[in-house]
This record gives sequence, structure tokens and C-alpha cells, in this order.
Amino acid sequence: MEADVAGIAKVLGGREVLGTDLRSLGDLERAVVEGLPKETVRRLARAVYSDAHHQRVLIHAIIPEATYKRRQARLNQSESERTERLARIVSRARAVWNDDGDAAEFLTRPHPLLEGRTPLEVVRSEVGAKRVEQILGALDYGLPV
Repeated sequence: MEADVAGIAKVLGGREVLGTDLRSLGDLERAVVEGLPKETVRRLARAVYSDAHHQRVLIHAIIPEATYKRRQARLNQSESERTERLARIVSRARAVWNDDGDAAEFLTRPHPLLEGRTPLEVVRSEVGAKRVEQILGALDYGLPV
């Protein structure tokens, strides 16, 4: 799991944004409970989309626009949890596809096992994230999906 934490931290902006290295799930949990830096949401959006419009749409799917504008340096715990959940899925997709572009394409394209919704739409809930993780796990093991 340590490699997964490192991948999640990278998607969130790494040491530069987090201010520390995340080496364990305990480190990640503490960072989420204390509130992730606001910049992590921007880094996460850039990890998926190259254009500013789609980045803004993703940011505001995690944090409503008015709240995002008011938010100062740190996200609250629920915003941090949503940010971490999406970063976990992005990190996992990157590991499975071994290519950031292919991972982004998977995350932004409708998938038949998700009722034609994109993985990014489905991961807005923890149960949805588990569904996407199942698909990624099957892909990683070469199972049909």
C-alpha cells in the first residue's frame, strides 16, 4: 500500500504542495483530517484535464464554486476526503494504464459497467469509487470488463 500512498501524494502535488512526504496510510489520514491544502484540488484537476474549463468543472464538482472561492489555505475534512478519494482513483488508473494520458481517457469516457457514466462521475461517492476500483482491478489482472 505504500506505493499507493506515494501515487496519491503525487497526484495531490507531492511534498511541494503537501509540505511533507506521505509515507503511510496514517500520514495520509492525518493530512485529510487536518485538511488538505486548497492547491491539492487544482493539482488533482490538472492531473486529469489539460484545459482550464474542464479543470474548473472538476474542482467545483468536489467543492461548490462559492465555497471554493471563500476557502482560504486548507480544505475542511469532508472536502479533503472527496479530494483524496478522487486522487486515489486517479493514482490507481495511472498505475493500471502506466500512462497518464490513457488513465485520463479512462476516467473521462463513459463506461458500460457504470451505466454509461464516466468513472469521474461515479467516484463522487465512496461506493462509486469502489465500483471504479473493481474495474481497475480487473483491468490490472487482465480480466474482461
